[in-house]
Amino acid sequence: VAVLREQGVNSQVETAAWLERAGFVSHDVHMTCLLTGKRSLAGFKGLVACGGFSYGDVLGAGEGWAKSILFHEKVRDDFVRFFERNDSFALGFCNGCQMFAALKGLVPGTGHWPRFVTNRSEQYESRFTMVEILDSPSVVLQGMAGSFLPMATAHGEGRAEFASAQAAAACASSGLVAFRYVNRDRTVATTYPANPGGSPFGITSVTNA
Repeated sequence: VAVLREQGVNSQVETAAWLERAGFVSHDVHMTCLLTGKRSLAGFKGLVACGGFSYGDVLGAGEGWAKSILFHEKVRDDFVRFFERNDSFALGFCNGCQMFAALKGLVPGTGHWPRFVTNRSEQYESRFTMVEILDSPSVVLQGMAGSFLPMATAHGEGRAEFASAQAAAACASSGLVAFRYVNRDRTVATTYPANPGGSPFGITSVTNA
């Protein structure tokens, strides 16, 4: 599994640790290695994009990361080939999640994916929340559907933004939502602070078809 990081990302060590504990062999891959052609995604089954502060602690940092891929022909083609394989998987969190969302044009089956934008509170939210794992095609969550887990969240741009209310509703009912925020009584969290970003239908994470 390639643990992908960019300038400012700071969680690659923890990511590699949990991958190793889960039985994977992790490899540290910096974006510079891909941009210079020293490494390729062809040799990896999995790709995990880390979190932190890619390109600095600024708004839209994950989208900036995505543009370094989209505007580089060879790297873009490398990602396209990886995503089109039927034996590969990818996972993104924090900046990595925002980055993958901005790459949805390269990933099959992602027409329902949102952008991740500024929290409705318009401030950084660091909170202890509760999430529900839903039944989805996610390979890393198989067998965990129906679980309710406490989770620490820390983000300024955790709100899932859809093209319309209809698009948000369609995503929520698609069977492709992996996580959603819930209240302590396990009902869907639609209001602050149990839903700290303000995402519709409590949507926290999505997968592709």
